Amino acid sequence: MFYTNTRSMSNPAASPRGDEHRDRSRDSFVHMIRWLFASWAANAAALGITGWILSGVTFNGSFWTVVWAALVFGILNTILKPLLKLLTLPLAVFTLGIAWFFVSMLMLWLTDLIVGAFDIRGFWNYVWATIIVWAANLVIDLVFRGERGHVSSPATA
Repeated sequence: MFYTNTRSMSNPAASPRGDEHRDRSRDSFVHMIRWLFASWAANAAALGITGWILSGVTFNGSFWTVVWAALVFGILNTILKPLLKLLTLPLAVFTLGIAWFFVSMLMLWLTDLIVGAFDIRGFWNYVWATIIVWAANLVIDLVFRGERGHVSSPATA
């Protein structure tokens, strides 16, 4: 014979497990929002550093252009880049990962296309911008590394 606590099944919030689940869900949501803001700030810093180093990358002197470019770049990296990496997986295996460098360059090109005041001129500026954004994000990730060795603000190039 099985004993079932019908009170906790009909109202999960009435049980201690329901409270734990709600707290975990809220903590996950807060963690995700923090990650998004940290990623946005990291992308803004990386794009700003790129514009400062390369004369072919311009924001037309506007701080807000950097902020909007970082937002667009972050959205593209979050939604589109994983899909493109999956689609180019066979090519990436064949080219030992170099294909994914071009996926990262494509994210910068799309950001340039979407954000009007953000401008990258020339193929080699795209190449160097991709490398600088990757390196800046690597440094930012190392600086903001959380406990247990995982990155608390993952930003991607």
